Amino acid sequence: MNEKGEICIGMVGTGRATELHMNALQRYTEVPLCYKCIVGRRQERLDLYKKRYGFLNTSLELDDLLYDPEIDVIDICTPPYVHDDMITAVLKSGKHVICEKPLSGYFGKAGDKEPIGDNVSKAHMYEELLKSLDRLRDLVNKSGKKFMYAENFVYAPAIVKAAEIIRKKKSKILFAKGEESLKGSSSPVAGEWSKTGGGTFIRTGAHPLSAILWLKKVEAETYGKDICVKTVFADMGRITPQLTEYEHRHIAATPIDVEDCATVIITFSDNTRAVIMANDMLLGGSKNYVELYCNDAVINCKMTMSDMMETYFLDEDRLDDVYISEMLPSKTGWNKPFLEDEIIRGYTDEMRDFIESIYYDREPKSSFDLAYDTAKIIYAAYKSAELGVAVKP
Repeated sequence: MNEKGEICIGMVGTGRATELHMNALQRYTEVPLCYKCIVGRRQERLDLYKKRYGFLNTSLELDDLLYDPEIDVIDICTPPYVHDDMITAVLKSGKHVICEKPLSGYFGKAGDKEPIGDNVSKAHMYEELLKSLDRLRDLVNKSGKKFMYAENFVYAPAIVKAAEIIRKKKSKILFAKGEESLKGSSSPVAGEWSKTGGGTFIRTGAHPLSAILWLKKVEAETYGKDICVKTVFADMGRITPQLTEYEHRHIAATPIDVEDCATVIITFSDNTRAVIMANDMLLGGSKNYVELYCNDAVINCKMTMSDMMETYFLDEDRLDDVYISEMLPSKTGWNKPFLEDEIIRGYTDEMRDFIESIYYDREPKSSFDLAYDTAKIIYAAYKSAELGVAVKP
């Protein structure tokens, strides 16, 4: 902390994840905060974010965060191919880590034939990922610092309420279904395995996957037992490249060597099931939900599109600065705006939990274990899709 008793935050990245984290932090003021420095690759973006969020400094070098004695925690909001190196550097510098999802992946090694998504075995990727995850886990455990996994679904009010019901009613989740789908990605590298570590499943399917893994953990703790993933069976494909340029005009997915459609079936050790879906072909905004079929209840958690408000516009005049929803190509016609987006999708409570974990020295709800399990299951799914059989993770 600095001399004012504030937790000092260093931020890495100037993309959408940074916006969501910072918007969430600025809603929460119980713990005094100092936005010390933001690091990125483009000075014009850094200047914009410095002005928008009140950072004291900007830099093009991560070392300026690592060697600043006042900075307590570094928030990594970068593409996943640099997560491993950045997490390692931050922990070795003696600072806490917030890391945007996914934790890590396989992004290629010397000698790999490119593009790696088409030419490197997913079974090999899975084994290499496990080595990386185990190394990171050892580093986290030895560091004495907190690792906070930025999985916002775990903090979404609907998921939190579902967990409360499971705990108090002692409901058993017999079948779970989750999905995040949209019309592609705004990232110019989203179609490259070497930058993203996979396609739509790791980019978007990670959210409902993590939420379901966490809810099954809540159920297990309620009954004082362990529930783990027994098998993973996946079907994945690359569909949009078959479209003509005209047919493709409304879709932002441009997969080079990654999947744009994924369906994954999980069998847990209690023989219950879950289905997670993700695709880059959904027009009209983004769809985010988790549904739970329990022995004594049905719980439907809808993050987006919500039904709290509807709008109808004939044109987009003077709506340039009005946010309606994520990945919405047009604001005309009927739409369902995202209201209090940072709250409904969990970002506010996520960042509150992380800051309080540091300030009050307690463990965050979304920690390294969830990050580890999610990454492991994602790559087990990639291995399964390649082999065409169920895989034991």
